[in-house]
Order: sequence, then C-alpha cells, then structure tokens
Amino acid sequence: MFSVSDVEAARKRISSFVTETPLERSRTLSTLLGTNVYLKLELFQKTGSFKPRGAFNQILQLTDLARDRGVVAVSGGNFAQGVAYAGNSLNTKAVICMPAYTPSNYVEATKSYGADVKLAPDFPSTFTLAETYKAEGYAFLHAWDNPHQMAGNGTIGLEILEELPEVTDIFVSIGGGGLIAGITVAVKAMKPEVRIWGVETEGAETMGKALQAGEVVQIVPTSLAKTLGAPYVAEDALRIAQRYLTEHVTVSDQEAIESQQFLLERAKVLTELAASCTLAAAKRVSHRFQEKDHVVLLLCGGNESLASMIAYPRMVSKYL
Repeated sequence: MFSVSDVEAARKRISSFVTETPLERSRTLSTLLGTNVYLKLELFQKTGSFKPRGAFNQILQLTDLARDRGVVAVSGGNFAQGVAYAGNSLNTKAVICMPAYTPSNYVEATKSYGADVKLAPDFPSTFTLAETYKAEGYAFLHAWDNPHQMAGNGTIGLEILEELPEVTDIFVSIGGGGLIAGITVAVKAMKPEVRIWGVETEGAETMGKALQAGEVVQIVPTSLAKTLGAPYVAEDALRIAQRYLTEHVTVSDQEAIESQQFLLERAKVLTELAASCTLAAAKRVSHRFQEKDHVVLLLCGGNESLASMIAYPRMVSKYL
C-alpha cells in the first residue's frame, strides 16, 4: 500500500513533465446544485487525461537499464496515450497492445506520440501479447493496478487542496480504481473531513460490485463510458474505498450523456462520459450539500470523438 509521502515524492518526480491543471468555480453549476461548485480541469492535462501522471511516475522509477529496454502496456484508451507520451519524453521505447476494435482516434493519437501500437483480436489477447514483450525484457506498466500509478494520480489531490483549501467534497469517477485511490490517500491524509464520492456508470460498476461482494470481482463492461471499462478494480483501491469512500454513486449512460452536453453548452468543455458522470452523480446527491460547501467535480479526461457523440443517442435507445 502506498502513502501520502509516495504521492508527494511522485509530485516532485513528475512535476517537470505534467501540467498543473486549472481548478475553476462554475457559477452555472453552483446555481444548479445550490452550493459552490468547481471543475478540476484535468482534461487539459497533456494527452487529454490524467494518465500521464502515473505513467511518468512508473517509468521514472525504473532502472536505467530497464528504461533502455523499453516498456509495454495494455490499453484501448487514455493510458495508451499517457504511456506513449511519457515514453517519448523520456527516450524510452513504448509498445502499446490494443484490441483491434479500439476507436481510430485513440490508435492514431497513440501513434502520434511515438508509440509502437500492436493490435490483438480482443482485450484478453492484448495481455497475452504484452506478456511476449515482457518476456523479451520490456517493463510492463499497468493502467491502474500499480502503486506508482496510483501515487502519480494522487498528485491531483494535492493540487486541489492547494488551490482550494476549503474543499468539502470531491467527486471522482472509477474505472480500475487507481485514480480515486491516489486522490483519496492524498486528500484524507491532509484533510480527513473531505467527503470523497466515487462515481460509476451502469454497466461499468467494477467498484460497486466489489463493494457489494466485499472482494474484487470480474465484470464484462457494457457502459458507453469506455474509459471506465476496467474488468476489475485493484485490491488496494477496494480497501481504500471501503475505508474512506463517503458514498458510491451509479448513474446511467443517459445521465452521463446529458451531463456531457450540459458541460459543453454551459461550461464550454467537452468531456468524456467517464468525466461528465461526476456531474450526473453530484445532481443525484445535491440534497446532501449545504450552501457553504465547496464541491469539486474532477473532469478526468476529454478524449471524445464527434462520431461517438453523434452515435450515443442511437446506442442508448437500444437499451431502453
């Protein structure tokens, strides 16, 4: 298990490679939710998501020999770009194993950052493929189930506390749990009274089902929020959630889509569904807020495609 000291060390380690993203109060959302609402704009991070924070932290702790050999990762989403960018910045060869059905915008973006993309028929096959590179000496980087990744993610929590010392609530979406684990460890160590709200979409409830079962469980994700589509949560993330999570909130894809559109129209930011779901969750529990509270919605990524946005209404209607 990692600690806040690991998060603080990660911040020093990666500070010259990542952006300290803005935290801005939204008058529109504050009026809507009846309290002070802020957007942590992590979608303005390099590559469009929070993933480089942990990717850099993982690579920078490899030996020089390991970095020279290269790294391999499995991802059909934001971690792919994060590792590609980090590898390119650190002169470390990066191989990314992706399922063949990965949207072309993710594939092309990953290639543009300098990674060598290898496609496999399906998601399980990507791990098999990655193992062949690991056997050749490449260091395997995990997208969420790694303490260095979590500590890197936790630097977001340190930034929130510095930018908004009076923060009372933070809404964080959950895929594999590495993001909320890092932020929770950092924030709870510095200001334990802050409420941490975990958010998932229906069909991507890896944490929700694990909390119900009391142990890590495997799922087959079906949510349109593809970057929440981890098949399981990290064991450390589950234990941290069990101890510190104020509440786990599940919203529908439709609610995430409506919130995505609202944020685009009113806050002028285009988020992924994995980020807009935090607004949907905050609306669900807005009766729990007081007027004097200071609520942060973490917008963790903005790698959305126009084609997906056009298709969402049709895709949602299939399940209605």
